[in-house]
Amino acid sequence: MRELTTADIRAMRPMAEVLPSDLVEIIRKRGERGPQKAPTKQQVTLRLDRDVVERFKATGPGWQSRINNALRKARVG
Repeated sequence: MRELTTADIRAMRPMAEVLPSDLVEIIRKRGERGPQKAPTKQQVTLRLDRDVVERFKATGPGWQSRINNALRKARVG
């Protein structure tokens, strides 16, 4: 397989434009999220101590939501 060129990349289109809609739905059901209809969260970059991150990650999936909940409980106001 050859390396993609800039022209190749410019010619690319979203899968929803080139694939049949039923195939797009099958692919999305396999784990690809569609766009959020009403985003309620904001993506940020945050630096935390390594041990804090490791402790939350050790509790399994959903660790980012648990950090969010802990910060919510700790907020001043």
